[in-house]
Amino acid sequence: MRGVVMYTAGDVRVEEREDPKIIEPTDAIVKLTATCICGSDLWPYRGIEPADHTLMGHEYVGLVEEVGAAVKTVKPGDFVVGSFVISDNTCEICQAGFQSKCVHAEFVHAGIGTQAEKARIPLADGTLVATPGQPDPELIPALLAASDVLGTGWFAAVAAQAGPGKTVAVVGDGAVGLMAVLAAKQLGAERIIAMSRHPERQKLARYYGATDIVEERGEEGIAKIKELTNGLGAHSVIEAVGTQESFMQAVGATRGGGHLGYVGVNYDVSIPGIELFFAGIHTLGGPAPVRRFLPDLIQLIWDREIDPGKVFDLTLPLDQAAEGYKAMDERRATKVLLAL
Repeated sequence: MRGVVMYTAGDVRVEEREDPKIIEPTDAIVKLTATCICGSDLWPYRGIEPADHTLMGHEYVGLVEEVGAAVKTVKPGDFVVGSFVISDNTCEICQAGFQSKCVHAEFVHAGIGTQAEKARIPLADGTLVATPGQPDPELIPALLAASDVLGTGWFAAVAAQAGPGKTVAVVGDGAVGLMAVLAAKQLGAERIIAMSRHPERQKLARYYGATDIVEERGEEGIAKIKELTNGLGAHSVIEAVGTQESFMQAVGATRGGGHLGYVGVNYDVSIPGIELFFAGIHTLGGPAPVRRFLPDLIQLIWDREIDPGKVFDLTLPLDQAAEGYKAMDERRATKVLLAL
């Protein structure tokens, strides 16, 4: 089969890889229908994470081709959406709703790599969720978004306790930030402030429910959020970037007693303890437990109540994955769908 391999930073290739096979009785083999490039894939692309013949990709939808003898919840022919973290969905931590910290957690990135034609998914019962039937082609981008960016944005909004009567500020206008806007809207937020300088992304943020756009950054961005909230800051703030500036901007924009949900992969972010201490805020974040939300998100997409698929603004064949990485790195694309 063909699959994406990152030899080293900036060197993305599509090459022949061995077809996956059932190894454990809890495995499933999925023939992928679509996959995509994530903003977090840019970390190794830019040399911030190591890359050495790394199998790329962790977002995926497709048809189950084969299952191990112990798999009970999906069967060959089912169309499935999977989380970017493998989980058993039965351990105490999974049952508490934090499947991304499952005692058997394994990241799909690198070890499995789903920017490929097929993938072996371990712990299939705890990781994959079947759709109610075979989806119409126009639903596939939306279902693919549920595999990571929608679930991650949703977790960020839940972690920030977005809801009725709340003002939500979203730091970051990438795919996850846009999905957080969608989630905040669905959760009933009264006001949603999207922080963005990109006209096309501002337009999409408004489509998903943003009521205000703030272009300022850093201390100026914090001041603008406070100006819009009677000097108090937002009740709920979502950090969806992962840089020093964005994280501290998110902390500063959260009102005393407010909630910060952080899902940006925060390499090299140092939070001065004294600033966090005197901020007096609640914080929750990390790798999103997408599996917790998948059944409900799939149903919302299936019923056409939400359309997260609009976050894909460039579609390329798998063979042109290198161009997709380049387009996202240069911010010419928000999120790239790789067609199979």
